[in-house]
Amino acid sequence: MNGHTLFAVLDLTGTFAFALSGAVAAKQRNLDLFGIVVIAYSVACGGGIVRDLCIGAIPPAGLANWRYLLVALTAVAVTLGAYSQVQRLKQPVLLFDAVGLGLFAVSGAQKALLHGCNAEVAILLGTTTAVGGGVIRDVLLTRVPVILQREIYASAALAGAVIEVGASSLGWGTDWSPWIAMAVCFGLRYFSLQYHWNLPTYAGTSAAKPPSVD
Repeated sequence: MNGHTLFAVLDLTGTFAFALSGAVAAKQRNLDLFGIVVIAYSVACGGGIVRDLCIGAIPPAGLANWRYLLVALTAVAVTLGAYSQVQRLKQPVLLFDAVGLGLFAVSGAQKALLHGCNAEVAILLGTTTAVGGGVIRDVLLTRVPVILQREIYASAALAGAVIEVGASSLGWGTDWSPWIAMAVCFGLRYFSLQYHWNLPTYAGTSAAKPPSVD
């Protein structure tokens, strides 16, 4: 499978995974059909649109290619049609979000490399592609974005992007390197949720009770 074909497969698969996570989250918030579609599409394509704007791929694929909208609508239909089955999964939003995180970290980095970006830019855009949809979802649902909390989220996407770009830069790129990068990203995110791995936080002195003034 050549690079362009693999990128297309990963990108559409990640789009479905993120759209599914967005649709489930919107359904859990009791949004109407239009709201569910908006959230699902925004989550699925938001990060990719930001990436494409940064690399000059105009118009962005998420807006110009009808397949992305179709995949997002399919995810909505699956969510609404099989919601009871989806609910049986443990924390389905987090599961689908972790899958999409790994897929988009790799596909975003790959597209940046295919457009001539250097390694540093490709890593940053791979990470942006992966976390952008989740940020949009959280903002639209009035939640604190996950990347601003102590959870291992953006750092997992960063690890996946680094592995993919590093393998390509060192000439180690094979059909297996994207899957290894995705597995590492998904594993970090999934096991951090299972075992409560978190990044360190630092309590500021401003949170302490101010001294009394005599």
